[in-house]
Amino acid sequence: MISTLKHTLAVTVMAGLALAAVPAIAQQKTVIKLGWTTSDGAQDPYAVGARAFKERVEPASGGRLEVQLFPNRQLGDEKPMLEGMRLGTVDAGVITNAVIAQIEPAFQLNDLPFLFESEAQARRVLDGPVGQKLAAKLETKGIKLLGWMEGGFRNMVNNVRPVEKPEDVKGVKYRVMQNPVFIGMFSSLGGNAVPMAWGETFTAVQQGAIDGLEIPLAVIEQNKYFEVTKFLSITNHTYSAIPLLMAKRSYDRLPDDLKKVVTEAGKSATLAQREAVAAAATEVIARLEKSGMKINRVSDFKPFRASVQSVYEQFKGSIGPDLMKETLAAVQ
Repeated sequence: MISTLKHTLAVTVMAGLALAAVPAIAQQKTVIKLGWTTSDGAQDPYAVGARAFKERVEPASGGRLEVQLFPNRQLGDEKPMLEGMRLGTVDAGVITNAVIAQIEPAFQLNDLPFLFESEAQARRVLDGPVGQKLAAKLETKGIKLLGWMEGGFRNMVNNVRPVEKPEDVKGVKYRVMQNPVFIGMFSSLGGNAVPMAWGETFTAVQQGAIDGLEIPLAVIEQNKYFEVTKFLSITNHTYSAIPLLMAKRSYDRLPDDLKKVVTEAGKSATLAQREAVAAAATEVIARLEKSGMKINRVSDFKPFRASVQSVYEQFKGSIGPDLMKETLAAVQ
């Protein structure tokens, strides 16, 4: 009798422990570590996108997903982050298109000069078949594209003259990213392309070693380039795509319902990020003008596009002739 009673109590206790463990298991969170290289500023386009993703994923997952944010290169520079995503050691990131092109050359398409005339046009192309084909190519490299976030168009600032036509670029020394598309663009326009690390650029402009550079509006303001450059020309020469990416290994480990949460959150966060960046751009232009910069807008992009055709020919092979043809048809 005593032995039977002990056995019954033991079974009851074990069953109770097992039931108590069920809620703990159910509440275990999967952590998605999301990094980017710029600041955590209120209007930083990378940070805005990362926060928007976190704000949508966590509630939609019922607390089963937690997105941890790592700005300011805490997970490394962009190329190492991309390699980490391919290996599955980094979960997610908001990454500059030109860096993605280093592992999937078809992404050079988005950096082609004067390809897109407006944000609306760029979004339409990237949200459509062209963007889907680029995403599919990247997925074969182990990285899933969750949304085409944007950093806004890149524009020219310098201390020589406003840029209204291609000839205005001739002879001007512009710092460019250490990227063949950007070097080719300024060379084809007759400018002196000076590849230079970002950390050296402000001092180089300030000391007159270079005449100017090309960057998005928000970067001009946040880095105080209005203090060392006179002219801001809204050239919209390159659309700055900054896709939201996730390691395919991290994504594939999720159950189907959480995969759907992540996918839908990526789409929704991208729409919110674009809206916020566009609104901020209008405000930034007004503040830069108030700070003393002389601002002009290019009214006719056709002469610029004609001047850079050699760049299109140079990269047609690595991008893919069919993909380039489809994109050019979409922007006519």
